Amino acid sequence: MIGQWLPGWETLRAYRAEWLGKDIAAGLVLTTMLVPVGIAYAEASGVPGIYGLYATIIPLLAYALFGPSRIMVLGPDSSLAALILAVVAPLSLGDPARAVALAGMMAIVSGIACILAGVLRLGFITELLSKPIRYGYMNGIALTVLISQLPKLFGFSIDGMGPLHNIYLIGDAILAGKIHPATVIIGTTTLGTILLLKPYQRIPGILIAVVGATVVTGWLDLGQQGVKVLGTLPQGLPTFKLPLIHPEDVKAVVIGGIAVALVSFADTSVLSRTYAAKTRQSVDPNQEMIGLGAANLAAGFFQGFPISSSSSRTPVAEASGSKTQLTGVVGALCVALLLVYAPNLLQDLPTSALAAVVIASAIGLFEFSDLRRIYRIQRWEFWLSMVCFAGVAVLGAIEGIMLAIILAVIEFLWDGWRPHYAVLGRVQGVRGFHDTKRHPDARRVPGLVLFRWDAPLFFANAELFHTNILQAVSSSPTPVKRIIVAAEPVTSIDVTSADMLAELFAQLQADGIELHFAEMKGPVKDKMKQFELFNRMGGAGIFHPTVGAAVDDYLIDHRVDWQP
Repeated sequence: MIGQWLPGWETLRAYRAEWLGKDIAAGLVLTTMLVPVGIAYAEASGVPGIYGLYATIIPLLAYALFGPSRIMVLGPDSSLAALILAVVAPLSLGDPARAVALAGMMAIVSGIACILAGVLRLGFITELLSKPIRYGYMNGIALTVLISQLPKLFGFSIDGMGPLHNIYLIGDAILAGKIHPATVIIGTTTLGTILLLKPYQRIPGILIAVVGATVVTGWLDLGQQGVKVLGTLPQGLPTFKLPLIHPEDVKAVVIGGIAVALVSFADTSVLSRTYAAKTRQSVDPNQEMIGLGAANLAAGFFQGFPISSSSSRTPVAEASGSKTQLTGVVGALCVALLLVYAPNLLQDLPTSALAAVVIASAIGLFEFSDLRRIYRIQRWEFWLSMVCFAGVAVLGAIEGIMLAIILAVIEFLWDGWRPHYAVLGRVQGVRGFHDTKRHPDARRVPGLVLFRWDAPLFFANAELFHTNILQAVSSSPTPVKRIIVAAEPVTSIDVTSADMLAELFAQLQADGIELHFAEMKGPVKDKMKQFELFNRMGGAGIFHPTVGAAVDDYLIDHRVDWQP
């Protein structure tokens, strides 16, 4: 029972001595990424850089205990930066303490949402977001993050809100000559180095680029010449602190926290499944939600902000030989030691280099190649993705995520609202019964309509089912005595569709037409009994195990001479 809720405990009990050296080595390598990336994503999220390290230490420890994946690395992430910034920037009014409190409360909301979803076994919910929709909002978030970092890369600041407005302000600032040349050189060189070394996983490109920028800035004393630097970090570890926010900020924080939960778990579940398959381990998506939620709660209560899995740091841990969650623990302890014993080590780190780290990560979020494939094979889903992208780019990150969710629900309902259906007949030389539209020469049984409905029956398509049944009756070449619904694809019914079936049964009965079902699943029959429909429509006698058996019973009951 303990192992179910604390997978890290089970890992510790089964830990092998030969794993220790590999986990420690991988943790040391991982640390070289945790520090610059944590600081960079904190700045991109609208909070001081030190809180990115706080949001690295405690969540890694929490996930090591509650997370089911042995290799997953969690922490501040570029995919969440735009969402956090969208809430923090307008509400904090430039006050760093208020920004930290807002971001911390978002982490708590996100953590609670993830834990509740995990306990209620709702780990499937992110699967409701189709791949094109996920591509759309992630491309929009990537663009939003990239644009938000350009002013830091160029050495000026803007007060705009929203990607389009920011583009205008950035262009205006460039034309006004506000670019700081030394800042641009440092930032673009850092960015170029990261992108150049990115294909080589075993080379710590981010570390090399950031250390190089820091050394050059300190050596040339560029901090005194207008290049903005990180400055001295506060010494010491994060402490427990309840993030208190103003009552009027609660609504925005709750909405933002839930949006963060959705995005972070969507990313985490995909990454978790990928590495589970790679390492031949099974991962419970519901426990993954609980682990992610626990890590976010820990971040929120210990001066951090919302976190997610990392698609850049996890591969580093894996490539460095990580075997268990101990890799993340070692990384967290190393970052903690840095804060305690060497807080001045990064004081000359230029903010343009941090912006370059975030921009490089944002570039990695863009998805184009698979969208080209989707455009080729399913054009309407490509345009659905473009609508999501435009929603994030025009409306903003939070509003764009809400739009993506609405579109996902509409897409889901649309598929069920207008499902495929068919009237069936016998095709010469082919076993079974087949769609008469695809096989115009198919022979139909006199007086019988074989009707197949390829979807669950629920409120959105109940009326369409009713209409199409009556249309099939009216278009039959012979007077109809019985309708057999081939119900194998019908996986469920609800109250609305059950009431529709009762009305349809009564209407057909008044016209002297029988309504029968073939291949209906047991759980659907149970639903019909629950809705007091089973006996009302004739009981077990109207249900047949197969379509063939249903046709045979019809031929016998009505003494129809017809050769299959």
